Amino acid sequence: MYKDRNPAGHLCMFAACAAWGLMSPLGKDAMENGIGGLCMVSFRVTGAALCFWLTSLFSRTRERVSRRDLFLFFFAGLQAVVFNQCCFTIGLSLTSPVDASIVTTLLPIVTMILAALFLKEPVTHKKVSGIFCGAAGALLLISGSRGAATGGSSLGGDLLCLFSQCSFAVYLTVFKGLIQRYSVATCMKWMFTFSAVVILPFTCREMSVLGWSEIGARVWWETAFVVFVGTFSAYILMMRGQKLLRPTIVSMYNYVQPIVACVVSVWAGLCSFGLMQAAAVVLVFVGVWLVTQSKSRADVVAESMGKCGGEH
Repeated sequence: MYKDRNPAGHLCMFAACAAWGLMSPLGKDAMENGIGGLCMVSFRVTGAALCFWLTSLFSRTRERVSRRDLFLFFFAGLQAVVFNQCCFTIGLSLTSPVDASIVTTLLPIVTMILAALFLKEPVTHKKVSGIFCGAAGALLLISGSRGAATGGSSLGGDLLCLFSQCSFAVYLTVFKGLIQRYSVATCMKWMFTFSAVVILPFTCREMSVLGWSEIGARVWWETAFVVFVGTFSAYILMMRGQKLLRPTIVSMYNYVQPIVACVVSVWAGLCSFGLMQAAAVVLVFVGVWLVTQSKSRADVVAESMGKCGGEH
């Protein structure tokens, strides 16, 4: 049974989504100043794979992974890393950060539907109300920052960002059991290794013509942030939260990303924080709270067992 009121799980998901929220503007700037979309994907996946292998070497836990589970890790890596990261990163390079942020609000809705289909999680009034309350807050926040947005919109980029959200929703629901069986380091090192093997043949050409010496120090620092904070650290935190919380609640924290973007914009002097922004933040966290309070499948089963026991 999930411990949906576990503070550690919520703190991990908040920190992971905060890192992803910071990653979007920094990654966008790096891709516009010398690091192409495919190169950024290569740095993210191969860099994180190396970090996870190094982490596993210092881990006290030595886990043997069966051939069947290695096969499953390959497909989990496709959904959580290849399709999710590649499509979002390339989509972000084609469209505006605002459009990309709007598309990410669809993740909890898709996850709720898939969790109902694959995990038999109940679709309750509180869950639906919480998801749409959070989405309303995120959209309100994003609409208020449109004036500070840079970069043009692109239908192709928006569709790639949408596909990335759908693939991550599949990962959260279909591979839940696999993730529960192994440690974070084991899961991540195999998922990112398989992902690197898949994407490098498609990105090696752009990597070979990258003007390494022409890229400034600021762009390299932004790229390092994307790799070590927005990928390596964020995936560790996300995986920890995924082990403690239901998939729908994990996906709800996606609404934290536009809040982080708004805070960064206020700090940078690009926009101001007023009543509309405050209302949006309240809506997001009320939405998360409502989904947390909704009944899980385990709760429904326990209630039905109690009723059956009472009849006897």
